[in-house]
Amino acid sequence: MGLEHWLQSIPDLWIYVVVGLVIGVESLGIPLPGEIVLVSASLMAAKGIVDPLLVGGCATAGAIVGDSIGFSIGHRGGQGLFDRLGRRFPRHFGPGHVGRAKALFRRWGVWAVFFGRFVALLRILAGPLAGALHLPYWRFLAANVLGAILWAGGTTAVVYYLGVAAERWLKQLSWAALALVVVFGLVTMVWVRRRARS
Repeated sequence: MGLEHWLQSIPDLWIYVVVGLVIGVESLGIPLPGEIVLVSASLMAAKGIVDPLLVGGCATAGAIVGDSIGFSIGHRGGQGLFDRLGRRFPRHFGPGHVGRAKALFRRWGVWAVFFGRFVALLRILAGPLAGALHLPYWRFLAANVLGAILWAGGTTAVVYYLGVAAERWLKQLSWAALALVVVFGLVTMVWVRRRARS
């Protein structure tokens, strides 16, 4: 059984549920690969396996609900919550990460919630940190909703249309050319990550 056949055998409903849950839990403050799940589902939509509008809608709903729950948890737990998380998960919630996120919130306020949707570290910390810093909920919610719609909808649309175009293009390539494209993409990704870290 090939991968494509296996993917098509998964009921559509479960794909939408997984997209919404993973992005919701990530937005809640738990590090999960929400962006990878969204991109994968969008590529599946490009192949006609799922509906891109439902993928984008579930991703948006998961992001909004997850961030709102994260806001509530952060509001109740305050700085003590981040201290405990920093001891347990220093790679994601260490003092350096939380300190940088706090500095962004102090400088940009509610805009950090909106733009934080597009940055991996802030996507995880935005809700709980906004709650812990006592941002007014209505302002947080407005930035949360707008950021979620733009991030989830935009990512789904871009990946979907690129996937459709790539599907047509790849049908015309030989296997050797396909391997060359994959190697080039991997090398470029590694190079960009190293540049971003430095």
